[in-house]
Amino acid sequence: MIVAEMYLTLLPVIIAGSFNMIWCKLPFLKALQKPMDGGEVLRDGKRIFGDNKTWKGFAGMVVLGTVFTVAWGLISGASAFLEAHNFMYRNYANTVGYNALAGTLFGLAYAVFELPNSFIKRRLGIEPGKKRGRLSGAVNVFFDQADSVIGCVLVLSFFYPMRPLFFIAYVLLGAATHIVINMLLYLLKLRKNMF
Repeated sequence: MIVAEMYLTLLPVIIAGSFNMIWCKLPFLKALQKPMDGGEVLRDGKRIFGDNKTWKGFAGMVVLGTVFTVAWGLISGASAFLEAHNFMYRNYANTVGYNALAGTLFGLAYAVFELPNSFIKRRLGIEPGKKRGRLSGAVNVFFDQADSVIGCVLVLSFFYPMRPLFFIAYVLLGAATHIVINMLLYLLKLRKNMF
């Protein structure tokens, strides 16, 4: 049951992340389609984040995180089972304001926690959406999927304090889920690369 509760709690973030891929492909708000680093290059001759980190994706994650968390809160409020098995409502009441705040923080954490990984990959000469060798490629794939999850679980830990092992288990489950979802988005042609 604990795994089901983990999913029930962060389901809005999972849905928001998936819909953000669709949002980024839609042909409007092109002014936001610009890279967050503005194309700037550091002294090492490499980009800060690269072309894949855009203002449209960042804004989309924050807005969609908020919208889906509020919507899930309303759905959960109509079901005693869903509300009882959501970590977000163990210490706080399920209200629109609470869910809007939490959803905004989840969206921000998701987007912000992806940036250090992109920065490090540019320093290592890994192109956006690419990976290196087998071992380093596997590590790269894991951190590509775990970075945003770490941010979201960290936000969750402010609302629902957790032990370090539970935090790690949540991140591992989230990263595995992220990998599966990315594979599905790739098959649906919503992602350029599977990982």
